[in-house]
Amino acid sequence: MRRLGLLTTLTALLALASPVRSARGQDSGVPAPAPMLLDRVVVRWHAPETGGVRRPQFVFERELAFQARIEALADPDAEPGLYRDRHVRAALDRHIAETLLASLPISPAPTSAEVAQRAEAARFSLEQRARGRARLLAAAAAEGVSSDELDALLRRQARASLYLDRMVAPMLEPSEFELKLVLRSGATPFKDQRYEDVAPALKRWYVAQRLAHALDTYYQSARARVSLNVVPAR
Repeated sequence: MRRLGLLTTLTALLALASPVRSARGQDSGVPAPAPMLLDRVVVRWHAPETGGVRRPQFVFERELAFQARIEALADPDAEPGLYRDRHVRAALDRHIAETLLASLPISPAPTSAEVAQRAEAARFSLEQRARGRARLLAAAAAEGVSSDELDALLRRQARASLYLDRMVAPMLEPSEFELKLVLRSGATPFKDQRYEDVAPALKRWYVAQRLAHALDTYYQSARARVSLNVVPAR
């Protein structure tokens, strides 16, 4: 799928959700975003957690297309090099869920070092989902996503994961016993490998799976509070 078709995909997908409206002709009292030369807003949304209608959130085309590429790379049934409607939908859901969670207060508040540590772990998880660092970097390059923009995405994921771990249920530090049980289940990418050889990668994979499940569960409960608007090209 080309980026040119991203808006068409969003319009079709979001028409099935509620509440969803086109931003054209809507008088929400919020000024339209200023034109950008290198990117544009494709979705405007708000929720009580992020300050409501007076503090709208924006999803930009390049970042959403990049995240859709990651979803496609992580999909064992996807055609190489393409992302489909389901990948755009999953990328948008993940983006909004992470933003919601990253905006919530955490007690105790994480230090900058903890956020940086989790951001680095998020980078490894993203590489795992993309099936390699080279593919991750290629996806970023394809959409013109800079290293600073990637770092901002990772920090958002870091704060979201810290909220889930501290405020919902511990999930960032599974025990060795738990990891060995998971490995023996055969339901991991490391089937028939020795625990000692795959322990770090197994931990990153398992934590990523738990976070993804918790993220999806949280968003399913929060979806009714989120108001989305597709922003047409002008």
